[in-house]
Amino acid sequence: MRRSITILFAAGLTALSAGMASAENSTPRNLILFVPDGLRGRIVTPQTAPAMAEVRDKGVNFRNSHSLFPTFTMANGSAMASGHYLGDTGTFSNTIYTGFASAPAGDTVVPFIENDAVLGDVDEHFGGDYLNEETVLKMARAKGYSTAAMGKLGPTLIFDHTDKPGADGLHSIVIDDATGGKNGVPLSDEMKTALTKANLPLATPSRGDNGKAGDAKTPGTLVPNTAQQAYFADVATKVLLPMFKARNKPFVLVFWSRDPDGSQHNTGDSLNTVTPGINGPTSLAGIKNADDNLAQLRRALDDLGLAANTNIIISSDHGFSTISKESKTSPSAKVGYEDTPKDFLPMGFLAIDLAKALNLPLFDPNNKNERVADNAHPKAGNGLLGRDPAKPDVVVATNGGSDLVYLPNQDRKLAKRTVKALLEQDYVSGIFVDDNLGRFAGTLQMSQLGLKGKAVTPTPSIVVNFRSYVAGCDEPTNCSVEVADTVLRQGQGMHGSFGRGDTMNFMVAIGPDFKAGYVDALPVSNADVGATAVRLLGLTLKPKGNLIGRVMTESMPNGATPQAFSGTVKSQASANGLRTVLNFQRVQTQRYFDAAGFPGRTVGLDAEGGKQKTAGK
Repeated sequence: MRRSITILFAAGLTALSAGMASAENSTPRNLILFVPDGLRGRIVTPQTAPAMAEVRDKGVNFRNSHSLFPTFTMANGSAMASGHYLGDTGTFSNTIYTGFASAPAGDTVVPFIENDAVLGDVDEHFGGDYLNEETVLKMARAKGYSTAAMGKLGPTLIFDHTDKPGADGLHSIVIDDATGGKNGVPLSDEMKTALTKANLPLATPSRGDNGKAGDAKTPGTLVPNTAQQAYFADVATKVLLPMFKARNKPFVLVFWSRDPDGSQHNTGDSLNTVTPGINGPTSLAGIKNADDNLAQLRRALDDLGLAANTNIIISSDHGFSTISKESKTSPSAKVGYEDTPKDFLPMGFLAIDLAKALNLPLFDPNNKNERVADNAHPKAGNGLLGRDPAKPDVVVATNGGSDLVYLPNQDRKLAKRTVKALLEQDYVSGIFVDDNLGRFAGTLQMSQLGLKGKAVTPTPSIVVNFRSYVAGCDEPTNCSVEVADTVLRQGQGMHGSFGRGDTMNFMVAIGPDFKAGYVDALPVSNADVGATAVRLLGLTLKPKGNLIGRVMTESMPNGATPQAFSGTVKSQASANGLRTVLNFQRVQTQRYFDAAGFPGRTVGLDAEGGKQKTAGK
């Protein structure tokens, strides 16, 4: 087994000082971070997304980009917002174990945190700031920038989640799905007046049919999230940008587009079949919808005379895959469920299978801790395993292309039994274990992935990656299929795995502090997006943890271009011959994770554990 050096990701520390800020420019620039949620790195063409293709071709093309694993929205949102890896932010996924029952989440210890009220509750229980690191918008606001974040519920708020609009001082404007509702961030009188003057409502429209996921017999949506995102785009271009210009001070705007993510998740084009999957017309319409929003933003910058002094970074939080629900080894797939086709994996299959393998009762944390019947599955997939659900031995947080397993008692013998059970399932491809529990054959330690740091939320004991493969086209990252623990159906879309289809996000940039027509071959990540934003804005990072992204200096005029290296880490083989393999790239001490899992079971990882040529950089 090849041993790796301890990952500190400290290279960005010295580069983030205010003295090196603004890319040698003394005039503060504006910054727009545009996040097309779930946009695959190779899906953008002049036909599918002309506005984004234009930025890629005329600005900087970060063609070797990376989402952080687990490849979920809130996890990568925390990285972009803070410049830190997940071991510091504690945002290990979209659903995490918090150790307390969150009332806004339905009194569960495993809340889904894409929710403003839940984020506020988690903050309250972890010293007022569960992220434990300052965010870009908070730092920019403190320095006098006008700041705003708008778009998808959850990741929008995370960019300034500790801001309290009722207090004195300048506040970030937050507009998301909850705006105008009882759980939304209140609008200021200034915003209410401006929205009314622009003939825009004070409450965000619903997603309408785009929010319909369907079921095992009914297809999901056939339309993109057009109306809701048109509202966000209108607020940005008709209210926020003119307001910021009138203030005559620099601004930072985050625009988090729910599309194409929402349309790919809920697509009704491929019910119970993996093709066309997320390459059907609904998903493509979602990509074009996000692209139209970007085009509207750029036109407004031109019309207002702001383009020349505005940097734009476009980065999706993760790639995407089509869902598979197939397994030949899972006990749960052999049980009949009312809402699940015969022989398909049910929602919560990991919790069900682990409960059986460990001979522990299974309770549902999303149903008042009721015991789960033999022919039923947990309502949200999450599970509490043990004799007493108030003191579980095992907690399963269901997420999608990967799940989190927590052992609250840090029982090493139970960890060994859990790993053994996971190694027996054909839907598993790669297991990562908390360093504090020791080493287990067939697994790698979580520190290899930047998942061990200064996080204040509970650290997962085991991260389970699910199998992925390619079906439907010649470009693997556009046609990835993955087993997913989700309420969504085979043929709909999901992410979260360690396949290159999910880790390859889309990232480009354009503006006065970026090179023109430059293709960046170096590996970059969403943590680098946060670190680079700090640099561009002339801010000073005061980190608590050391898992920090690097400034992408090679993309800036006269910026340094460091060298990159690649490597592989392999675990010892388990009793049944399986070993977890991690392919990574490195710039200085910074690691970038391409793909990981059991060879032959993960997109981007061939049968010998090397890189698949067509799925690489």
